Amino acid sequence: MYNKLSKLTLNLCKMKNKSLILNIILSFLATLLAFFVTWISGFNLVIPILLFSLFSFLSFYLKKHDQTFYLKVGLLLAIIIVSAKAIVSYSSLSYYFIPVVAISMVTVILFEDLVLGFAIASVSSMLVGIIANFNLTISLIFFVGGIVGVLSVWRARRRSQIIWAGVYVGVVQLFCFLLIFLKFFSLDQFLKNYAIPVLSGGIVSSFIVIGSLPIFEYLFKVTTNISLLELSDFNHPLLRKMILEAPGTYQHSLLVGNLAEAASEAVGANSLLARVGAYYHDIGKIEKAEYFSENQIHFQSKHDKLQPTMSRLIITNHIKEGEELAKKYRLNPMIIDFITQHHGTSMIYYFYRKAMQGSNESSQSQEEVFRYPGPKPQRKEIAIVLLADAVEAASRTLSEPTAERLEEIVKKIINNKFIDGQLDECDLTLKDLEIIGNVFLRILSAIYHPRVRYPEEKYETTNNKSAKQNSHTEQEDSGQDKKDSQTTE
Repeated sequence: MYNKLSKLTLNLCKMKNKSLILNIILSFLATLLAFFVTWISGFNLVIPILLFSLFSFLSFYLKKHDQTFYLKVGLLLAIIIVSAKAIVSYSSLSYYFIPVVAISMVTVILFEDLVLGFAIASVSSMLVGIIANFNLTISLIFFVGGIVGVLSVWRARRRSQIIWAGVYVGVVQLFCFLLIFLKFFSLDQFLKNYAIPVLSGGIVSSFIVIGSLPIFEYLFKVTTNISLLELSDFNHPLLRKMILEAPGTYQHSLLVGNLAEAASEAVGANSLLARVGAYYHDIGKIEKAEYFSENQIHFQSKHDKLQPTMSRLIITNHIKEGEELAKKYRLNPMIIDFITQHHGTSMIYYFYRKAMQGSNESSQSQEEVFRYPGPKPQRKEIAIVLLADAVEAASRTLSEPTAERLEEIVKKIINNKFIDGQLDECDLTLKDLEIIGNVFLRILSAIYHPRVRYPEEKYETTNNKSAKQNSHTEQEDSGQDKKDSQTTE
């Protein structure tokens, strides 16, 4: 066991070293290309040095080993360089309309990485300063504006936040300009030539971000928080279809979304992505909704008359059907990952045990047959949905969901998924799993909280009361008649 673990560790180190060396080589080649382009186009040769410094920083500290990532960052920087050269050399526009702040805000919205946003803001502001004849003032103002813009749109969920970010950027840039140049210009000259361009430059940046985000989302195959909120609308055709055709699955998905959102918030993952991914993770059940227990209204399972292998095919096929349905409705690849990975390679234990009864085949061969195709979760959010999905389904089986039994089942499921290796390919730590378990327990305890049994009250209708009163009056009258008869005698 120790030797296997040592070999696995060594192989991982080799893979990381190879990836790191490849990133360094790509950075070096990108720098050579930048040198060539700057020499041909007449740019200053300091620019490639800055680019090489940026790519080296990304390679060593941000651990971005996806080669397309460097192409995306390179495209964003190229937009800044080309637009800066065009405005400085071939336009009468103010330098403050160069989209440094806009690209910085787009970067942090697309990649959800605050450090990357700061890096792009600092490097792009220096690039623009160099292109503008080594104008340090431009670099300083754009750097401050870029930092403010990145912080303002960090995890933005509404377009209004982006607009207000542009206003903040314009005001801060204007304040920086005042601190530097107020004593050198008259008020009229300042307002006409500098105040309006500096202030409006920040506001224009926000509209550039809003207009360009859909384009970059399509090119980079990413989903921003703004797009996720649009997907969370229950009037989306897929969610409406689920409500009508698989209402049990819809309710299950809502609860999984609540669990996943709270747990993701607790461990620092993208809670909105987890919630929306949970809404769509089981859309493959729509086609054969009656074969899944949450949609079986009359409590008679269709699997009772099927062989375990056939049941296994129907159950696992909801992954494939969900993926096809998601592509038909053009869901983002990030949401499709929730559909394909939310079970990982977990075993369909119920039908596995049913198949093993009276079977002569080895348990090892049968175990591989009764597993989901995978892959395992690659992101924290998908792994959290995997855990929330299993916990919510298991909690439904408890006849008496007390706090103690809920705690037992939550810990058991998380431990089993961890031991089974379903969490090996995501970034969740043991500390995260403990936090996630506590969050699940808190929410499930709130869902299944006990209620005080009220004593039953017997309510009498008006007719019953009238009948009783009439009967009582008749009894009184008959009693009075008897009394009178006795007195007469």
